[in-house]
Amino acid sequence: MPKISNKGHQMPESPIRKLVPYSEIAKKKGHKVYHLNIGQPDIKTPEVALNAVKNADIKILEYSHSAGFDSYRTKLAMSYQKIGLPINKEDIIITTGGSEALLFAMGSTMDAGDEIIIPEPFYANYNGFSTASGVKVVPVISTLDEGFALPPISEFEKLITSKTKAILICNPGNPTGYLYSESEIQQLAELVKKHDLFLIADEVYREFTYDGYKHYSIMNIPGIEENAIMIDSVSKRYSMCGARIGCIASKNKELMATAMKFAQARLSPPTFAQIASEAALDTPQNYFDEVITEYKERRDTLISELNKIEGVKVATPKGAFYCIAQLPVNDADDFAQWLLETYDFNGETVMVAPAAGFYSTPGVGKNEVRIAYVLKKEDLVKSVQILSEALKVYNAK
Repeated sequence: MPKISNKGHQMPESPIRKLVPYSEIAKKKGHKVYHLNIGQPDIKTPEVALNAVKNADIKILEYSHSAGFDSYRTKLAMSYQKIGLPINKEDIIITTGGSEALLFAMGSTMDAGDEIIIPEPFYANYNGFSTASGVKVVPVISTLDEGFALPPISEFEKLITSKTKAILICNPGNPTGYLYSESEIQQLAELVKKHDLFLIADEVYREFTYDGYKHYSIMNIPGIEENAIMIDSVSKRYSMCGARIGCIASKNKELMATAMKFAQARLSPPTFAQIASEAALDTPQNYFDEVITEYKERRDTLISELNKIEGVKVATPKGAFYCIAQLPVNDADDFAQWLLETYDFNGETVMVAPAAGFYSTPGVGKNEVRIAYVLKKEDLVKSVQILSEALKVYNAK
């Protein structure tokens, strides 16, 4: 039998999706499953985006330009400029989701065997993108006790070698919900400038900040124009995860010319999804105001309820719509599978994402889970109640 590649064997499973077969079994048993495992908002997609697709008068579904629609890039650049980001049309390539933008960024800046430093825990697919690109992730650990704040810059410097090509952050963070301060972003900027590295910032949750905190983009920092690469997406901003439209943006012309070759190799981003995404830029501000208010209330509800469970530790997120919770269990993977395979509370159970998959350091995060607060408040209360009762049963086994 022909052999599978080593790279294929090394590709990690998604901690978010690997338990799906067990959730399907639970549902076949007639159990209701509350999905706390995946960042799929239940917020309605803006009507203006959906209507643009419904009303599109297209006779031939053609390729678009490899960089994406000229009209979309122009309008997107204007939307960035309105919020103070100095990004022009030529600084943008539209991608098939933020995922492809990250692959373009890695492919354009790193060769096989090169290293990228990432504060962990981090979005699990960064492991997958790095493996697919032949790049080694070098983690610098942030901790729940510190609220997942940026580790000291000295910890980053210890890890920089001749193989180091970039630092990657997610801001606000998935899975932690941590929002980097202006001071922390400035420190990273000085570091990449000093060591001539790229600074890649995944900013797809930019709008989702709470308690008066403001998002600070790497694109706002003068002096690192050649170092800064921004990743963005419509998925969470407009509750359009299925559109699979994102972008890579940078002022570095050589970098963007290189990324363009990757874009040409995959031909073009999807046409209907670009139509929807371009129209979504006309979404009124009150849509975001209402969404952010709703997420803040959900966050407050979730954190309040989790803090009632003995043995659970959780940091309060400043952004995005996730948190990492430390549970009184030894193996969160086993607990998460047990919740779906064996347990129910009055015919209901919950699905969480074991957090070990959001780390690259072996053995770290084994007693943690990521929870996405993308459900309505009453469902979050019910979910945490189920979790609380489940922990009692599980730990009594």
